[in-house]
Amino acid sequence: MVHTRSVSPNRWSWTRSDETLPVWPGRHQVRGAVWSPDSTNFAVWSPAATAVWICLFDESGRETQHRLTEYTLGVWHGAIPGVPIGQLYGVRADGPWDPQHGWRFNPAKLLLDPYARAVSGEVTSGPEVLGYADGLGTRSEIDSAPYMPRSVVVHDEFDWGDDTHLRRRWRDTVIYELHVKGFTRLHQEIPEHQRGTYAGLGSPTVINYLTDLGITAVELLPIHQFVSEPSVVARGLVNYWGYNSIGFFAPHAAYSASGDTGGQVAEFKQMVKNFHAAGIEVLLDVVYNHTAEGGPDGPTYSFRGLDDLGFYKRAGTIGDAYWDVTGCGNTVDTGNVAALRLILDSLRYWATEMHVDGFRFDLTSALSRTGHNLDMHSAFLTTISQDPVLRNVKLIAEPWDASMDGYRVGSFPPPWVEWNDTYRDTMRDYWHHDGDLRGVASKMAGSSDLYADDGRSPYASVNFVTAHDGFTLRDLVSYAHKHNEANGEGNRDGSDNNRSANYGIEGETDDPVVQALRRRQAGNLIASLCLSSGSPMITAGDERGRTQQGNNNAYCQDNEISWLDWRPDNAWLDVYEITKTALRLRREHPALRQRHHFSGTPSIAGGPKDLAWIHPSGHEMSEQDWFDRATHGIGMLVSGNPLRSPGPRGEQQRDKTFLIWLNGGEQVEVRLPPAPAPESYEVVLSTSSSAPVGTVVASDATVLAEARSIVVLRER
Repeated sequence: MVHTRSVSPNRWSWTRSDETLPVWPGRHQVRGAVWSPDSTNFAVWSPAATAVWICLFDESGRETQHRLTEYTLGVWHGAIPGVPIGQLYGVRADGPWDPQHGWRFNPAKLLLDPYARAVSGEVTSGPEVLGYADGLGTRSEIDSAPYMPRSVVVHDEFDWGDDTHLRRRWRDTVIYELHVKGFTRLHQEIPEHQRGTYAGLGSPTVINYLTDLGITAVELLPIHQFVSEPSVVARGLVNYWGYNSIGFFAPHAAYSASGDTGGQVAEFKQMVKNFHAAGIEVLLDVVYNHTAEGGPDGPTYSFRGLDDLGFYKRAGTIGDAYWDVTGCGNTVDTGNVAALRLILDSLRYWATEMHVDGFRFDLTSALSRTGHNLDMHSAFLTTISQDPVLRNVKLIAEPWDASMDGYRVGSFPPPWVEWNDTYRDTMRDYWHHDGDLRGVASKMAGSSDLYADDGRSPYASVNFVTAHDGFTLRDLVSYAHKHNEANGEGNRDGSDNNRSANYGIEGETDDPVVQALRRRQAGNLIASLCLSSGSPMITAGDERGRTQQGNNNAYCQDNEISWLDWRPDNAWLDVYEITKTALRLRREHPALRQRHHFSGTPSIAGGPKDLAWIHPSGHEMSEQDWFDRATHGIGMLVSGNPLRSPGPRGEQQRDKTFLIWLNGGEQVEVRLPPAPAPESYEVVLSTSSSAPVGTVVASDATVLAEARSIVVLRER
């Protein structure tokens, strides 16, 4: 049965059309729109609906409605002949209107297909996209179609060639967190029409930069189709970061140089293929814990109009009271079979069809609940761990949510690894405020206090000192306080617990002494990150001094505040060289990327301990030394690991031994440990002017470590 929408611009109604195009029964098994030369099969989950229509739009915006007559196991389905690739469409659903019992069906609201592979157009925020009028109890009759984007029928025959997942080992992984648009928006060497797009990001210019730096994996801030929150739009701003998803299968169309009617899919694939050819993995930051529909008074874009009761977690069993542990108005209910299936189908799609190598899950604790209780045996964690596709990709948990009980760093089961915010806080405290030596030693050695007790390796800790959320590295050493006035929230948003320092002057300065100290501190933070045991994550631009002008919550700043400035005149290129050197040392020496936690025992029979902590006087740290508040520096003596390849006479070889000196206090004369330590060392990385790179030092000799500096010595 086919209908066309009446000409009324505001109220939704229809009149019977003379068209007689049939809707064939189709199939219910594969959800979304599946194109074939004969017909396109549509399947939509909406178990409580009484009617569902597929609405096709022509180039003029004229809408033709096809009612799906088949209903199987909660799925409305049908095959429509003659639908071309690139066809724009939407969904309408009718049924009970009873928000107090979780039913919000409203055929006046055009809905995005939750399984759409691409989305065209943008939301126009306003009352037209609200499902209710005059309070939640009254159903709105305003047609939302003129204000809504469209789903797109996609059939892509991309030639992957011999491309496949890289499957790089975790201990060999260096993650680079970046924003697709912001990374290339200002890059003068990229064609203007490709700046800020998937094509620009996958260009030789970017790939050569990342490989030269030593990056092995890019972690893209959310690229699932997202929209801006109405409250943000009301302030004249947009959601820049993208943590407000509405299309879990669709690459965000605004990042496409190929248009938004399906070209974004092939463009994304080409970007992935280009990265893989250079040996760089692609990881996605995914946001399944909530959707862009917000709280109960939010807009109706998709899920709310199809299965509000099933998709969103409730404070009780039914009703309008959402249970929100995301801080975004709603929480997706992964205990619901259909919601969980959508998440798993989405993940498998990105891993198989789009060749993505792994995922970082935003607010993973919100997804890992049975009922309201956090459960490490929840349906979400269990199904992923046994899935034959997903268990073999990289899985990174943000191990907390917005609730009191959601913080679970160190608790997620294998094969998950975790963002380790205790690493961030400990290292910031040490370098800025002369923090706890015991804490910094634990973090440099792989956070065994969190991960060794259940058999997890050091790489289970994703170490970072900055991320998209918070200060950049440059701002971390330039501002003591946040400066978020541009966000329009009276500087109330963003964390006040920054563990930062300005070294006497707030913000940018021409003072050469302050500038030198800031650059040294930035070098100390990023060098210690790259040389710590675990999996390092660098935030894009930190290696060259990117600033957000003190904004520590730039989620709504789609402008120069957030975009990476590629001009060399204000770049901290000395920090870039330190980063590049530290990553090269890590790459070339297995001793600096440990597979197992240090044991404090010899790695080779009769040899030295795999790890020893050295006091500035040259002896191994005693129990009393660890509690001596007068001790501010410490040496990390890492013995070379046994190597797999034998020596020329068949003897067992080992890697070089390293001595990493961290001095978070004032200038100190450091004595190198005596024999049986290596007879001599060479300085291979240094932020101390008194111990430049290339300096050769014998065992039992002294090195002058400048105040707040790191000196890395390698066995000669």
